[in-house]
Amino acid sequence: MISKEICERVLAKAMSTGADHAELFAEHTDRHSVSMVDRRVESINDTVVSGAAVRVCKGLRSVMATTVDKTEAGLLRCAEKAAEALGQGNAPVDIVLTERSFGDIHPVKIIPSSVGNARKVELLKEGYFAAAEHHEWIRQVTGSLADVDRRILVANSQGLYTQDRQVRTRMAISAVAENGGDSQTGSCSPGRKAGLEMFEEVNPRDIGLHAAKQAVTMAGAGYCPAGVMPVAIENGFGGVIFHEACGHSLEAAFVAYGRSQFTGKLGQQIANPKVTAIDDGTIPNAWGSVNIDDEGHPAQRNVLIENGILKSYMIDRFNGLRMGLPSTGNARRQSYSYTPTSRMTNTYIAPGTDKNEDIIGSIAYGLYAKEMGGGSVNPVTGEFNFSVSEGYIIRNGVICEPVRGASLVGKGSQVLHDIDMVGTDLDMGQGVCGASSGSVPTNVGQPLIRVSSITVGGR
Repeated sequence: MISKEICERVLAKAMSTGADHAELFAEHTDRHSVSMVDRRVESINDTVVSGAAVRVCKGLRSVMATTVDKTEAGLLRCAEKAAEALGQGNAPVDIVLTERSFGDIHPVKIIPSSVGNARKVELLKEGYFAAAEHHEWIRQVTGSLADVDRRILVANSQGLYTQDRQVRTRMAISAVAENGGDSQTGSCSPGRKAGLEMFEEVNPRDIGLHAAKQAVTMAGAGYCPAGVMPVAIENGFGGVIFHEACGHSLEAAFVAYGRSQFTGKLGQQIANPKVTAIDDGTIPNAWGSVNIDDEGHPAQRNVLIENGILKSYMIDRFNGLRMGLPSTGNARRQSYSYTPTSRMTNTYIAPGTDKNEDIIGSIAYGLYAKEMGGGSVNPVTGEFNFSVSEGYIIRNGVICEPVRGASLVGKGSQVLHDIDMVGTDLDMGQGVCGASSGSVPTNVGQPLIRVSSITVGGR
């Protein structure tokens, strides 16, 4: 992408006013998407993101400049602007880079760009029409198939020169069902850090059926009663409750500044002993995985909570300096135009030993949250509010009628203690997480869990 020799000269220019660290990040990303609505292909889009960023640091000060001009002259101008913004001075340095390869643990069999639009439309139609033709209540279906081919380069003044290629594929189907004038939605959007071979594992028809069945079920459901009760949260997307309510509070972007409910609690009991939580960027071909993070650090498996004890945070280089802790391979950014910071990759509650039937059977009256939706959280206090996309009432240990309009309200530090049963069947769901460094792909996951007591909001 950019030669090692050019990178050396650019970094030297960036360091010229006395910085103690300089970094060059360059990328070329091709995005392709096909979308359908009203039973026809609505659009086929191609987008290219190409540019570079030069970041310089001195102590806990950081300045970043960006450019779309990746010629040597353009990069040198960008480095000069960053150096000038950091401070005045004259500190000539020699930069010697050594190329490093961290390997590829996420092999891609079918590069999406090698496949024509006709095949992609065919795959999308399978999912779309499976949803559209599922039930007479289905009124509208939208669908998309997107793929990303991201090539990045990271070089820094510590001598690192490395490159990586990140290919991802995702299909999303959303359905609207109407019953008696009342509309409800259902959705399904699996993705992988892989090419179109994803569909050897995931059937497009199953994606459409999942979305449509959820919409029809919720359109025929009554409203959820409100109150404090036990809740069983299913695997896969159920993991969003840990991601939002607790995961963000374990990112160095919040911890380093004391804006986290878990600041200063390493080694302390912060959860029920049944809870072990992990962020693992090394899972082969998982949606949130990377070979290297956006600072060039190799991906890691980080145990965040072990048997209820806080063991680690998710840390990028810059915030790690403030904390006195090394990077954990969690520096991420949407593109070169965003400053990287600590972010999650594949974050999940590890499998426990409780049987699913015992978890459901232990609840005399409560809620079964089959699938979680969106929500919000305050990382400082840990207070959260999440919608339940698909929920059911549990009576006497039996899953009964579906209910809609449910939400879960609580505090992250408390819900960790209230998770008192953890099943064995880990699964993950795919999402896109937005924060200060933009939107990045993340996996959320868990087995079926029981929260002994939580506030359930209803209509």
